[in-house]
Amino acid sequence: MSYEPRRTPWQEDIDVRGLRHRLTWWGERTSDPIVLLHGFLDTGATWQFLVDCLPGEWTFVAPDWRGFGDSEWQPGGYWFPDYLADLEVLLDSLTPRSRARVIGHSMGANVAKMYGGIRPERLRWLVNLEGLGLARTRPDEAPERYAKWLDEIREPFREGRYASVEELASILRMRNPRLNRPTSEFLAKAWSRVVTTDTGSEVRLRFDPRHRHVNPILYRREEAQSCWARLEAPMLLVLGEQSDIRRRQLAAIEAEDWHALFKRMRMVTIPDTGHMMHHEDPAAVAKHVVAFERECATSQASP
Repeated sequence: MSYEPRRTPWQEDIDVRGLRHRLTWWGERTSDPIVLLHGFLDTGATWQFLVDCLPGEWTFVAPDWRGFGDSEWQPGGYWFPDYLADLEVLLDSLTPRSRARVIGHSMGANVAKMYGGIRPERLRWLVNLEGLGLARTRPDEAPERYAKWLDEIREPFREGRYASVEELASILRMRNPRLNRPTSEFLAKAWSRVVTTDTGSEVRLRFDPRHRHVNPILYRREEAQSCWARLEAPMLLVLGEQSDIRRRQLAAIEAEDWHALFKRMRMVTIPDTGHMMHHEDPAAVAKHVVAFERECATSQASP
């Protein structure tokens, strides 16, 4: 049985810095929606599970980042600052007269967390689903990183291809046993498109394969943390108990003392979930989001 959405989304396309971007909405258009920012290789449509567990009167909008889902691909490649600039245009369009309420996962949360420090006046609150930043790098890694990038861009890029949506769904369940069949089938459809070929048809992943190229620019965590430290909005950091990313980054989180990095942060852990917690147990994530939103509304209403 396929997953049956409780709320029916609708889509529109808008121009963001010269590229067509797909927006998925749940609820009537408003100038103060909750903005949902998906993670790497994901799409806005897969927020469906979490939306279905959140209050029905809330309006949500989820953009597909450039090169993902149904947004246009960028021929010249992808650079992290572009997402900061895209987010600024999106927020100016979607929440022009108010501070934005944002829920982000992984890459989307990293973009929002950094942007919130660069433009501290633009966020009302942030729910951060394991946007933990990247591991530190060393300057001596640069030559090898640049060489690898030069090698990759010389090769023709290859799209992920599968015989059917069902095959892709079964692979998703194999890679993440916490996904049930209806969820995996919904994800497989959202992450792929059917393409007609000379020999019939095949299923291809719905993102630009150039996203898989190594980033030649080393990640400078000290610079990221300088931005994070300027975040004024309250942040709920949500971790998956079984997340491999959480396990790899936990020592860094504890060593850096995130409560010292962020002025107004609360941290919760969702039992029996991995990095894709909003797909695996959206009801548990929703419970914490609702409580956090109420806390923020109460504190903002107080003198």
